[in-house]
Amino acid sequence: MEAYPHSDSSLDVPLIIDEEQHRDACKLDDDLESSYSFRNDGKTSTFKTMFHGLNALSGVGILSTPYALASGGWLSLIFLMVIAGATFYAGLLIKRCMEEDSSIRTYPDIGDRAFGRKGRLVVSVFMNVELYLVATGFLILEGDNLVNLFPDMEIEIAGFHLGGRQSFVILVALIILPSVWLDNLSLLSYVSASGVLASAIILASIFWTGAFEGVGFRQTGTPLNLGGIPTAVSLYAFCYCAHPVFPTLYTSMKNKQQFSNVLLLCFILCTFCYASMAVLGYMMFGPHVQSQITLDLPTNKFSAKVAIYTTLVNPVAKYALMVTPIVNVAKKRFRAYCNKRPFSMFISTAFVISTVIVALALPFFGELMSLVGAFLSVTASIILPCGCYMKISGSYKRFSIETVLLWGVVVLGVIIVVFGTYTSLLQIMHQLF
Repeated sequence: MEAYPHSDSSLDVPLIIDEEQHRDACKLDDDLESSYSFRNDGKTSTFKTMFHGLNALSGVGILSTPYALASGGWLSLIFLMVIAGATFYAGLLIKRCMEEDSSIRTYPDIGDRAFGRKGRLVVSVFMNVELYLVATGFLILEGDNLVNLFPDMEIEIAGFHLGGRQSFVILVALIILPSVWLDNLSLLSYVSASGVLASAIILASIFWTGAFEGVGFRQTGTPLNLGGIPTAVSLYAFCYCAHPVFPTLYTSMKNKQQFSNVLLLCFILCTFCYASMAVLGYMMFGPHVQSQITLDLPTNKFSAKVAIYTTLVNPVAKYALMVTPIVNVAKKRFRAYCNKRPFSMFISTAFVISTVIVALALPFFGELMSLVGAFLSVTASIILPCGCYMKISGSYKRFSIETVLLWGVVVLGVIIVVFGTYTSLLQIMHQLF
């Protein structure tokens, strides 16, 4: 959350008034999808689709699962399974929506088919804001882990003193900036596709650190911490926010009948990885585990360094791919000027600067990802798929077991949104003041 790709749409789409604008808006819908090189309508094998699904679900969320478990206690793992089940079911609903209307190709198309232009607008807003905050979280993650490796880092410029974390956030942003200027992100798409491998390496490295580097698995933890349940559930939800890319995966498949099986296998494998990381981290560091488990690792151990450096590489590669759809929305607002290369680069640079400012103002990775998970991920990955399916299929008009299940999942989502968002905002305000 990951730290995964999303299929996003321009916010201009609901305002389409002619065919030329429609073509332009659809191009923006496809910007991020094309950068991930797996969009090949009806020609992708089942194995490749499974790989792309795993890559979509694998992200930086895995680093926060021990913190989530520490917040809610051992029994909160039940909620991880519930969230996994609800989001898997929502993924199946996305497939059913696409079966209802063959013209649907992207997630915003589902919102448009269900609720018209307003539905497309709502879906686009939630996805773009989520992408923005995840990109901001990347910078926070980089700053936290780099200052953990190099604690003596400080910079003084023109009388302004910058601490280590602030210095690294700015430095990483400068490294990332050229990638945001690129018009063709196909090269970075291959790097970002290493998400599956990166998650496996991090999990294996942390297990090795605990088992053979003297840390051990000695912490017993607590069975249940009711006060931490909203935070735990919000962070678990953040791990399963890849739904905007599912329509692309479905469209690309050669054998679409296997999509449900691919989705099931992807969710099982990712849930196993998330649960394993949560258990390992909690047993290693107990209730004092930090929001990113890499911050607890002994930096003088080789296996710990492997985990930390692997964590640092992925966000650098994925940042540009995450922000491309949002930057393109801004560029479309100034279409006449963005044809000029300098102005286009100015828009991209301004966007990066804005995420740096937010990262410096809200340097709370766990709390920010909890907010993203509770408010944005749950809405996009649970509530919207259920609502759109009920509207498209007309199931809300009739009483059935499926309708009861759909409303039950929606109510679950709303509860998480309300309590999770409130708790996350409260924690951020507490950190600020």
